[in-house]
Amino acid sequence: MSHRHTQLGFDFADVAPSASESTRPPVFPPVALAAAVPQRAPALPVVAEPVGAPTLDDARPARGRTAVRARTAVLFSRLEDLGLRGVEALVLMRTRTVMVSLIGRTLRIHEGYADAPESVLRAIVAFATARTKTERVTAREAILAFDVERGPVVRRLEPPRPGDVAMIAQLMDAHRALNATWFQSTLSVIPLRLSSRMATRLGHYDPGSRRTSAEIVMSRSHITKHGWREAMHTLLHEMVHQWQHETGQPVDHGVGFRQKAREVGITPAARRDVRPLEKRRLGTR
Repeated sequence: MSHRHTQLGFDFADVAPSASESTRPPVFPPVALAAAVPQRAPALPVVAEPVGAPTLDDARPARGRTAVRARTAVLFSRLEDLGLRGVEALVLMRTRTVMVSLIGRTLRIHEGYADAPESVLRAIVAFATARTKTERVTAREAILAFDVERGPVVRRLEPPRPGDVAMIAQLMDAHRALNATWFQSTLSVIPLRLSSRMATRLGHYDPGSRRTSAEIVMSRSHITKHGWREAMHTLLHEMVHQWQHETGQPVDHGVGFRQKAREVGITPAARRDVRPLEKRRLGTR
């Protein structure tokens, strides 16, 4: 949960980009494949693969510079053939969160969609060219229905601070009580963690992966600065995301989230003003 939103796009968990997203792949204009292949571009990060002889069943895409440029050019050409307009550049991403986003005239797509069937590519075109929210939501659902392999998450654990044990115990007790009150105790008991690195976000639900378990992360400064009442609101917000994930729904701030948020009595939005009432009236921070 955050104060800001900076791009038109969607992801699995609406979280800040992971460490693997910090290295941006090259941006490619819509040019012919023959012209695109020989051009030089910054190398993408190399991911270590298991040691062993390659087999015919290994369908992993090549990771070299030329291969990435070629796949990007081919994908751009396919999308244009399917009606993509108004996009000047395409970026293939290797991330674990953001699937598709449109920033200005640059379309960013998870590389797992490079070889997707035509129906999925048509949904990507519909998302990029949508004129209404309904069209964009419909396209988004079709895109997420196609499963892609996400990159591994890198969790940077912070050393514990004095008082963390007691604070986390209180959060776990609150999670248990809120689970019983609003979710009939159907939510799983998952780890809760404190973070001092969350500059604008109040809390965050991470659905985990095959390598990591789900968890809820709370901003330490949010709790100490705004108090437990606001912290409980944030915790319940993240528990709604947990409910989305555990019931097989997209983890987002869409219609399903807003409906459940109203049911549990929290602000049905991705962000909220946590300033004291008197400061809100004065327009100060």
